[in-house]
Amino acid sequence: MPEASRVIPYGVLFLFFLLSTFICTNHACKEADHNSLLSSFDISSSCLNWSSSDCCHWEGIACDADGRVTHVSLPSKWLQGSVSSSLGSLTHLLHLNLSHNLLSGPLEAGLFLSSSHLEILDLSYNHLSGDLPLFLSSSYIQIVDLSNNQFDATIPSSFLQHAWNLSSLNVSKNHFTGQIPSFICLRSSSIRVLDFSNNNFNGSIPLGLGNCSKLEIFRAGFNTLSGTLPSDLYKAQALHEISLPSNQLFGHISDNIVNLTRLTILEIYFNHLSGALPLHIGKLSKLKLMLLHLNNLEGPLPPSLMNCSNLVELNLGFNRLDGNISELSFSKLDQLIKLDLVSNHFSGAIPKSLYSCKYLKAVRLSGNDLEGQIQPEIVSLKYLSFLSLGRNRLTNVTGAIHILMRLESLSTYPSSRLVGTDSPMSPALYIY
Repeated sequence: MPEASRVIPYGVLFLFFLLSTFICTNHACKEADHNSLLSSFDISSSCLNWSSSDCCHWEGIACDADGRVTHVSLPSKWLQGSVSSSLGSLTHLLHLNLSHNLLSGPLEAGLFLSSSHLEILDLSYNHLSGDLPLFLSSSYIQIVDLSNNQFDATIPSSFLQHAWNLSSLNVSKNHFTGQIPSFICLRSSSIRVLDFSNNNFNGSIPLGLGNCSKLEIFRAGFNTLSGTLPSDLYKAQALHEISLPSNQLFGHISDNIVNLTRLTILEIYFNHLSGALPLHIGKLSKLKLMLLHLNNLEGPLPPSLMNCSNLVELNLGFNRLDGNISELSFSKLDQLIKLDLVSNHFSGAIPKSLYSCKYLKAVRLSGNDLEGQIQPEIVSLKYLSFLSLGRNRLTNVTGAIHILMRLESLSTYPSSRLVGTDSPMSPALYIY
């Protein structure tokens, strides 16, 4: 037979490889893992169908080639009771997702002692409480999500001491106390998301965030944090979002914030920030949301702010800002949907350039020192559904109403409704 006729076609070899691989990896799960799973969950109270004798075929379970359980993914399965320490016997576990269930009680100390390969831990949206274990033993852990629970203790400094590969930590919407851990960026250079919002953290924002060279999202709003914005925060140049609302932060926003050129969300409202806005803040050209209301900011708006052409919402209300806003050109803010400058000390006329922001839906300029008249060009704002201009010194109100009646999205309320706090959520006109 010629030599060429004995050559097996490449496609046949590849098919043989796939079949042999499938046969080799189709092992039944180990008895120890089988028993660990059964002792970890109350199947009777859940919607799990674990009727097969091979746990590798169970819903939400995956195994490796040796029949060892590597994935337990059981979100939204009505699981009840505690997170059993029996799960710690799954020594090859990579992913554990028990989110959106009814699990309660504390996490037992020995739960993660043997989980040395764990990469993803998601226990979010349960009713877990109490203390956290002293540490996660896995140095491979990448994602930890404990959000939307009822944890009410401090985060131990040793909890993530082995987390060299951590990329996301979310502990939001709990009752954690004490200070935000300061060690995280020293442990891992891969951190992209840190979310500490909606807890009871106090003290200052920790130093060291500048070491998080890949940090994209930093959230710590709705706590009782105090102190100033740490200087090294402005060194985390990969940041896309800084969200620190409803705390007790004070001091200035440093001019160094312009180093964060990737920033799209800046929300530090309801704090005690003071001083002027950074002069060159317009270098943050990717900003979409700037929410700095309810602070003590002062001085005029820097002209460079008008270079933030991607702004969708700008809220600087309830500050001490001043200056003639008619000198500013809003024409570059052609993506703007909401503008709120309520209760400041702005003067001048309503800028005609504002009428070129064709997507505007809500404008609140009440409680300033504006004067002059509403110009007919305002009818170009066909999406405008909320306009508040009260407590200014505008003239020719009757003429303004005739102009504004041409805006179909805008509705008016009688003067008896013009008292109190107006919210740019429902169609309304406030000009008195």
